[in-house]
Amino acid sequence: MNARVAVPLPKAYRLLNHGPTVLVSSAHAGRRNVMAAAWNMALDFDPPKVAVVIDKSTLTRELVEASGEFVLNVPSRQQAALTLAVGTQSGREIDKFAKVGVGETASMVGAPLIEGCLGWLECRVIVEPHIQQTYDLFLAEVVAAWADPAVFSNGRWHFPDAQQRSIHYQAGGSFFATGDAFEV
Repeated sequence: MNARVAVPLPKAYRLLNHGPTVLVSSAHAGRRNVMAAAWNMALDFDPPKVAVVIDKSTLTRELVEASGEFVLNVPSRQQAALTLAVGTQSGREIDKFAKVGVGETASMVGAPLIEGCLGWLECRVIVEPHIQQTYDLFLAEVVAAWADPAVFSNGRWHFPDAQQRSIHYQAGGSFFATGDAFEV
């Protein structure tokens, strides 16, 4: 049997929490915000669906509930400091877009795309009041998806250099970058 070490239950999520961190952008009635979210995942293929945790105390949550839309932006290692900043500062206190830079307007939703990211998923919320209120979990259908062709083509990631890899938040300001792909 392999050696094992106990993981404290409050830290157990870290065993699974190495999917890419995303920036959740939102907008409604002339207001906009962006926050970092490590807790997100794909749910289905056709139609494509995703899940993301958005705390009820955030401005992003307020805007997502009002608009029913958001964008999951996949940042690169080059954007790690920015990702940490938008994940630790409140959009109620500062304009995060002054730091982030808005790219093109989304094609299907009102939330902005974040400039310089590796990928973008435009999403419409699937309203599930119980899980939203109880678990802060939002389900959404992906209505448009985009990727930087320098890092994603033919349905696969291929990272040309260390700065253009997706990042994965561990905790306490610590990230790691996606490693090299391999086939079996």
